[in-house]
Amino acid sequence: MKKKIQCIVLVDDDDDDNYFHKMVIDEMNVAEHVEETSSGFEVLDFLKRENQTPPELLFLDINMPKMNGWEFLEEHTKLAENQKAKVIIIMLSTVMNPVDVARAATFSETIDFNYKPLTQESLSKILEEHFPENL
Repeated sequence: MKKKIQCIVLVDDDDDDNYFHKMVIDEMNVAEHVEETSSGFEVLDFLKRENQTPPELLFLDINMPKMNGWEFLEEHTKLAENQKAKVIIIMLSTVMNPVDVARAATFSETIDFNYKPLTQESLSKILEEHFPENL
């Protein structure tokens, strides 16, 4: 990679998934910082913080308690432009439900939909498509 992504955010209520996804990102050495959150509320708080590096890439689980991925996307649209940053949001799910894929496409913030778990191969494809200048 020519340059690393400054910040990647993982949003998943399953600590094992966050751990595994962070391990994949770290092994590929593609990010300066990886922020792990376990709910939509946590990532909204992270995005609203001042003096933090805005994420460039956000991996979002769909099914989470308290605030699921869909509810997060609805709240994300309400954020101030500087809080939204220029983030690529990738929704992650263990099942590729056509209804979910279609629903994700209705949000301008949602860029892609991928299977869990994140793998080096799937991350490479995401980077090739959305961050070609970093390769």
